Amino acid sequence: MLEASARLTGLLCGTQAMNDIWSPRATLQRMLDVEAALARAAAAHQVIPRSAVAAIEAACHADQLDADALVRDAALGGNLAIPLVKQLTARVKAADAEASKYVHWGATSQDIIDTATVLQLRDTFDLLDQQLQATCAALAALARSHRATPMIGRTWLQQALPITLGLKFAQWLDALLRHHERLAALRECALVLQFGGAAGTLASLRDAAPAVTAELGRQLDLSVPALPWHTQRDRVAESAALFGMLIGTLGKIARDISLQMQTEIGELAEPAAAGKGGSSTMPHKRNPVGCAAVLTAATRAPGLVATVLAGMVQEHERALGGWQAEWDALPDLARLAGGALAHIEQIVSGIDVNTARLAANLDVTHGLILGEAVMLALGDSIGRLEAHHLVERASKAAIASGQTLYAVLASDSAVTQHLSDEQLRHLLDPAHYVGQAHAYVDAVLELYGAHAGRASSKE
Repeated sequence: MLEASARLTGLLCGTQAMNDIWSPRATLQRMLDVEAALARAAAAHQVIPRSAVAAIEAACHADQLDADALVRDAALGGNLAIPLVKQLTARVKAADAEASKYVHWGATSQDIIDTATVLQLRDTFDLLDQQLQATCAALAALARSHRATPMIGRTWLQQALPITLGLKFAQWLDALLRHHERLAALRECALVLQFGGAAGTLASLRDAAPAVTAELGRQLDLSVPALPWHTQRDRVAESAALFGMLIGTLGKIARDISLQMQTEIGELAEPAAAGKGGSSTMPHKRNPVGCAAVLTAATRAPGLVATVLAGMVQEHERALGGWQAEWDALPDLARLAGGALAHIEQIVSGIDVNTARLAANLDVTHGLILGEAVMLALGDSIGRLEAHHLVERASKAAIASGQTLYAVLASDSAVTQHLSDEQLRHLLDPAHYVGQAHAYVDAVLELYGAHAGRASSKE
């Protein structure tokens, strides 16, 4: 029953590893981990008898719970912690009646649920960190190997000017490096203990409250905040926002790859694998199924982030709906982020690059995309406006006659008196009009090198 809520589509937009972190069983186990740590912390400072700890710890295993009853009773109690503590107490009582008196001592339901969520977030951050490092390494290798591979840049879905494929890979890498830095910063502020008791004052622990709090943080390896944060949800909202932004960046990558994978474009393709991307009726199809999964996540994520943000407006010392709205939205965002990142990692690690199609697509306009380069070179001699008119006229003539732009320009004395044939051919070579593309790739690779160095030093 603990895994009964798993979805049939769980691996289309997710991964088993991330799904496991947020599974019903893992969620309950993390809550029980907090209960066991609380008993140890309270006993360490004589709030409860040390003799009670063993029985409480022994009962803190999710497999011992009646999951059906938990699901039913959670609907009546308003959260999972209430029936969980009831069952836990009964389990402890069956083994040690005296120890059962000290289950959940000093805590409130939200302390258990929030701290369990923080533990799940830590596991999530660890997994995302590994995935980001692998994805960034693959993109750095692609940016390096295709640093000077020319391709057409597109604006408004139309051909614009030449860029390099390495620049496109470097842009993706640059964005993911920023997300990796955000993840590191989020660890510092989000992975903190929640422990405040009924109204956020820990009055139930009297003078022992600070010591028990510090020990509970130590037991769970979580930082202790200045005060409980029951209705201050910025940490959770920031986590949701990071997941949403990461998914958005991954969606942009998936959009680019899927567009470049179109039959008529054919520049990039997801790596082939048995049973992947086929059609139920058309045997020739090679569908961008990985990109589809990422784009599905990118479609769903904004609404989930909005749910968490809307839930920040909470009432006094305990929320009425806002906190509860996080319970499904945050896990879904984590699952989607992990799944989308896994798909992109798999795609970029084995992406097929068709350099012949990249070159062919650069020549689709027969040189028209290099008109700006010729215009600027002519402008040095005859002024920009006159040069613009001249190249615009030549471009229209090339379209009307079916000739290349070079052929029209080379036969125009107004051009050849200022530009030699060698200069003209140089100007109309896409590889010579990529601006700072090479330098930008180098700059991002330098950032990646420094970033990777810092990451390895922490391991």
